[in-house]
Amino acid sequence: MDDADVIIFNTCCVRENAEDRLFGKLGEAKKFKEDKGTIIAIGGCMMQEKQITDKIKRSYPYVDIIFGTHTLENLAKDIYFALKEKKKIEDVIDIEGEIHEGTPIVRGDNIKASVAIMNGCNNFCTYCIVPYVRGRERSRKPGDIINEVEELAKKGYKEIMLLGQNVNSYLVSEREKDNNISYEVIVQGKEMIVNSFATLLKAIDEIEGIERIRFISPHPKDFTDDVIEAIANSKHICHLIHLPLQSGSTNVLKRMNRKYSKEQYLKLVDRIRRLMPDSTFTTDIIVGFPGETEEDFEDTLDVVKKVKFEQIFMFIYSIRVGTPAEKMEDQVPEEIKHKRFDRLKALAEKQIAEKNETYVGTTQKVLVEGYSKTNEKILTGRNEANVIVNFKGDKSLIGKMCDVKIIGNHIWYLEGCCDKIQE
Repeated sequence: MDDADVIIFNTCCVRENAEDRLFGKLGEAKKFKEDKGTIIAIGGCMMQEKQITDKIKRSYPYVDIIFGTHTLENLAKDIYFALKEKKKIEDVIDIEGEIHEGTPIVRGDNIKASVAIMNGCNNFCTYCIVPYVRGRERSRKPGDIINEVEELAKKGYKEIMLLGQNVNSYLVSEREKDNNISYEVIVQGKEMIVNSFATLLKAIDEIEGIERIRFISPHPKDFTDDVIEAIANSKHICHLIHLPLQSGSTNVLKRMNRKYSKEQYLKLVDRIRRLMPDSTFTTDIIVGFPGETEEDFEDTLDVVKKVKFEQIFMFIYSIRVGTPAEKMEDQVPEEIKHKRFDRLKALAEKQIAEKNETYVGTTQKVLVEGYSKTNEKILTGRNEANVIVNFKGDKSLIGKMCDVKIIGNHIWYLEGCCDKIQE
């Protein structure tokens, strides 16, 4: 920050600790404003929450620009007017917003890239603020997505991650307005029809040069058979499925407004595994949601034991102002939340250690991303299940897909050796 002319904070409102970090960073930025007049801007989801923007204007009056999730394309103009006219800019709109194409993107590397396919969410889970700040679901046109991925392939990118609050609702809102909606796209000179998430996956799978395709986050209630079949029959879509559970208790899932039961979730996992026996799963779990009993928590542990997730992203429930769960009775005491979190963490780590042991002696296809952050002599990459693999090798392997033999395992990564590049 001390070298910057403009400091921009991009915010997330999903968890409370992000708010705490923002306000701490704003305190740090104040001295740069005072010393050299640095422009300070804040954008992202938090700026769609009135109580947050009111607090910033009241407690941090030196902030120059506040911009929301629907006005990103105005940022350069907002900075220009903040510099030229020396006035405060508040560029936040409460309407649903549109998807603006063509905004330039600077990416962190030339190996892996994220591609948004839709914005917004229609699900209104009772713990989540996202639908209130990101708006309703809006899908990008298939042609725009295909063009972006093809351009990434030309630049040498090997892996893409398709992004959306609920990717398997792609084009659903549009079909509700026009049941016959479909798009003709040309992929590698081949004409294809896209009218759903499954058909979008098939189209992207045809793009030459992309070695791996991943996506987050799907919703279990919308994970249809045509999507499963598209993955199973694909050439490049990874068989690692991120399938958010949130809770293993049907009672808690109902209070969360998740619209599936414990039994339906497990049946979906079985259905995926029948078509793809090599499939692996990661998930999200919230511990201590209002009203969660010991029996409810045991149901969560039971699902974890049965599915044996490759990785679990665990969160202790925290109240988000403006969500239905904020006003729910039977808030779980913090001490109980933390004890349950520790029990889930212990089970998850035990399972991950056991799973990593099964990799020893196998050969894994690893996309090499670069040198390890802790050892400049060790290359690092990930296998199809997104497990980190570290091994010795020449820098010429970076950006290549390699066959790596696994010779050791640790809780958070595998150790391997590589003789040649995968043809």
